[in-house]
Amino acid sequence: MATVATRSYPHPHILVFPYPAQGHMLPLLDLTHQLALHGLTITILVTPKNLPFLSPLLSSHPSSITPLVFPFPSHPLIPPGVEHVKDVGNCGKRLIMNALGKLEDPLFNWFNSQSNPPVAIISDFFLGWTQHLATRLQIPRLTFYSSGAFLVSVFDYIWNNVEKVKSLSEVEFGHLPGSPVFKQEHLPSLFKLYKRSDPDWELVKDGLLANAKSWGYVLNSFDALEGEYVQWLKTHVAHDRVFNVGPLSLIGPVVSDRGNSGSSSDLNDQVMTWLNQCPDGSVVYVCFGRQKLLRKEQMEALANGLEKSDTRFIWVVKPGTTQQHVEGFGVVPDGFEQRNAGQGLVVKGWAPQALILNHKAVGGFLSHCGWNSVSEAIVGGVMMLAWPMEADQFVNARLLVDDMGVGVRVCEGADSVPNSDELGRVISEAMTEGGGMKTKAKDLKEKAFAAMSHGGSSMNDLVRFVKELGQLGS
Repeated sequence: MATVATRSYPHPHILVFPYPAQGHMLPLLDLTHQLALHGLTITILVTPKNLPFLSPLLSSHPSSITPLVFPFPSHPLIPPGVEHVKDVGNCGKRLIMNALGKLEDPLFNWFNSQSNPPVAIISDFFLGWTQHLATRLQIPRLTFYSSGAFLVSVFDYIWNNVEKVKSLSEVEFGHLPGSPVFKQEHLPSLFKLYKRSDPDWELVKDGLLANAKSWGYVLNSFDALEGEYVQWLKTHVAHDRVFNVGPLSLIGPVVSDRGNSGSSSDLNDQVMTWLNQCPDGSVVYVCFGRQKLLRKEQMEALANGLEKSDTRFIWVVKPGTTQQHVEGFGVVPDGFEQRNAGQGLVVKGWAPQALILNHKAVGGFLSHCGWNSVSEAIVGGVMMLAWPMEADQFVNARLLVDDMGVGVRVCEGADSVPNSDELGRVISEAMTEGGGMKTKAKDLKEKAFAAMSHGGSSMNDLVRFVKELGQLGS
């Protein structure tokens, strides 16, 4: 049975439903914080183990944000107690998408039991089935995209042309600005893994296609980064309820251990003290997110590349299970840390990424190009050394490297092993000169801050978005 506090709603009442993965949740919670600041009343739906993620929001807005806690629905392929993507990996995304789809009827009943139910739903694009719920309830649903308009445009085409796209080795998006081309293996992972006639996968496809019917789109991007794609999207959907309101990390609650439930202030102090001793722009930060664990050969090649680059670095290493450790996954090569004690810092587990990227000593980010990492790099004004691996990362890397010129590719693919000599050379060249990339990255940072300032493109869209929501409640 769902639990929620009883409350009257003097302002427009909105239901917010995040998808339980860090890269999806954080920006939607940042948006929710802004909606509360603008006077909206919000009910936010989570399952029990995801409730702690709401703590900063609930403490900031005790009177305007209320959690609605539903039990996580069982799924035969999800172990009991698992409610978040971090516990099943990226391959389990579809399972969680489909398990949460079982909440449609309980949610419908909850709405009908309320004296003052929400007047609209804002839900993640991985929860496309909520469009069916909104249609049943006869209220608007807005799709929240934790990423940007380029990915939305790519998704729209591939999911509407599955058979055609699956048959191609290279896919040309000639209808999009710049006519981008992607290899089949570089398309988003959900699409690559899709199996026709598999019931679970058909539910995923139906949900993603349903997003196109939503009343509006909310994007975690900004016009100076993706203006052409935003304009294309508005033309494509034939309305202007496309709200480009990012980078949302700039306007979320101020939390230094963002996205981490057990950070250490001692670790923060250690990292900041080390960075304070480094010259401006001299450090490359290396991190591949929470999901990706590098295997032994990749760890060795990356370690050798960093060493040969003769560049200062902070390398965040995701720890694996005991068995994975035995097999060499996530294991730093013997002697590496001792040999490079003056050149680099290895952090095992979690590190304060946003704080690191905003430190003046950091000039580059060797990353998988997940959208949260992309946004934090832009806000930090650092260039990207791109190693896209899966999901939306090849699309994001194309935007950064080819469109914006704020990055360079160093490797491609989840299973690829970079040549350590070449990797060391690229890191060294990018960090010492960078072909203007560092200057372009700092310029993009200024544009991101301008977008989020009073009168900026993202702030104007946020105000327009709040106004539209306010009219729904009148």
